Amino acid sequence: MNTLLLLIIGIPAIEIYLFIKVGSQIGAFNTISLIFLTAFLGIIYARYEGFNTLKSGMSQLVRNEMPVYEIISGAALAFAALLLILPGFATDIIGLLIVFPPTRKLLLKRVSVKYKKPSTTKKDFINGEFEDIEDDNDRKI
Repeated sequence: MNTLLLLIIGIPAIEIYLFIKVGSQIGAFNTISLIFLTAFLGIIYARYEGFNTLKSGMSQLVRNEMPVYEIISGAALAFAALLLILPGFATDIIGLLIVFPPTRKLLLKRVSVKYKKPSTTKKDFINGEFEDIEDDNDRKI
């Protein structure tokens, strides 16, 4: 719960700080215009990458492969689009990092290594012997 509270308070505080710093350098109108521009361009690029991910996932389904990366990548793109819609420079930077494929692969690889379960040496088969037993009653019918 402390992490969630820190995020709820910390992210807007960082965004306000960045609004003030950037606004003092380039002006209020340019700051607002830049926020809308980054959100607009980020959403367009997220849509483009989303369609590419969907196309790649469909081609894997046609080859009877499970599109695990594409599913995770699609969820990451949806999260990136949410970050790009939110006004602010820090969320835009994080969203743009997730949208671009090289950095998205790097971030997903890092997260997957962190949450990967240790593999167990479990076999999918059981060794054993069997004997075919026929009942005498079955032969008389």
